[in-house]
Amino acid sequence: MSEVTATRTKVLNYIDGSWVESKATEWRDVLNPATGETIGQTPLTTAAEVDAAVETAATAFRAWRRTPPEDRIQPLFKLKQLLEDHVDELGRIITLENGKTFAEGKAELRRAIENVEVACGIPMMMQGYNLEDVARGLDEMMIRQPLGVVAAITPSNFPGMIPFWFLPYAIATGNTFILKPSERVPLTMQRIFELLEQTGLRKGVVTLLNGGKAAVDALLDHPKIRAISLWARLPLRNMFMRVRVRPESAHSVKGARKIM
Repeated sequence: MSEVTATRTKVLNYIDGSWVESKATEWRDVLNPATGETIGQTPLTTAAEVDAAVETAATAFRAWRRTPPEDRIQPLFKLKQLLEDHVDELGRIITLENGKTFAEGKAELRRAIENVEVACGIPMMMQGYNLEDVARGLDEMMIRQPLGVVAAITPSNFPGMIPFWFLPYAIATGNTFILKPSERVPLTMQRIFELLEQTGLRKGVVTLLNGGKAAVDALLDHPKIRAISLWARLPLRNMFMRVRVRPESAHSVKGARKIM
């Protein structure tokens, strides 16, 4: 998908380095908020498909976590340049599916690129430390290790920026990453994942799953998801009750304003 036009785009999932059409029986129209025109269709990916994708990411994690940080950030350097080269195209896609102005769409992409740039410093930021004789006969050592499969469920208001609060850091630190963007604005991240595919990133390290409540619930409930970030409004308490019973990190930004 080099450019989104008025023709309908069938949104695909990206699993194990391949574009896959969902087996979902339900699809949601993606609308241009300025015209009401249908510009795409998003699959409401099933729980079974989510489970298979998580298993693929868990398998990829075994080798990825043993990849040196300097090697893990090389695809990010390439991604940074690809985002720079396609910033106008991506800004138009954001305008088309989200409704903000072209200038605003490009501005949020600048914030996305900044996060990629920062994540390229992971070989330094991820370093641990040691302290001799922190107490009598006791030395202290701290190392930072990846968790495993981590996920983010992102909203519709910043389709190009908010996923980059997580994606570059997750993979640079040795995790494998699953993104579930808002089903209202899936086209921006579909195009960005096409660019990610050009960086030579190892298969299974990043996964794109499109869907609604069933996909969200499957991610929240999956025992191999070791950390998750999500956006929510009224159902927030119920979501935390679901995830807190398992030994993982749960992080919520309510309306992108309040961190819980």
